[in-house]
Amino acid sequence: MASPVKINFKVYQGSTFNEVLRWESATKVYTDITNITQDAPMVVTAVGHNMPAGWRAKITNVLGMVDVNTLDYIVSTTTTNDTITFNSVNAVGFKPYISGGILEYNQPVSLDTYTARMQIREKVSSTTVIQTLTTENGMITLDNTLKTITLNIPADITQLYTFKSAVYSLEMVNGLIVTPFIYGNLTLDTEITR
Repeated sequence: MASPVKINFKVYQGSTFNEVLRWESATKVYTDITNITQDAPMVVTAVGHNMPAGWRAKITNVLGMVDVNTLDYIVSTTTTNDTITFNSVNAVGFKPYISGGILEYNQPVSLDTYTARMQIREKVSSTTVIQTLTTENGMITLDNTLKTITLNIPADITQLYTFKSAVYSLEMVNGLIVTPFIYGNLTLDTEITR
């Protein structure tokens, strides 16, 4: 089992806390690229790629438009069955695409059979729970189409928070198997406009 990832968050008192997470497996997916546009944003054609929007990918082994081979992982903006748009990449000044290339990304974990739960406490040792988020209470939403895990705490709840800092952990639950997913610190930014 992989270790949970540490991610620290900031909560703005009186504002909606909304974070979208994605769960990548260790399995790599490789799809042949057949075209890349010299546009802003850049659009990659990779027939039947199966990568959801918002996923990160790497492009390698492209001939002609070699500039894309030096990019690190980039996040897709939108996808169709055969294309991926990368809004963060302006390819207008790149050399023209000639041929080849591989789209590489980590396969998303299917969320179909999962639920999720998260607790916020002032310290790990605290017996008092500040907030519980679950798929059952609607504060965690799992979208198996987009492969997203969305955490949502409404503004009317964050308005009542008084902690300066706290800790949290998020677990993914599949039947009797509980997988620690992320954990970290939460800091509260006090509301000015109220």
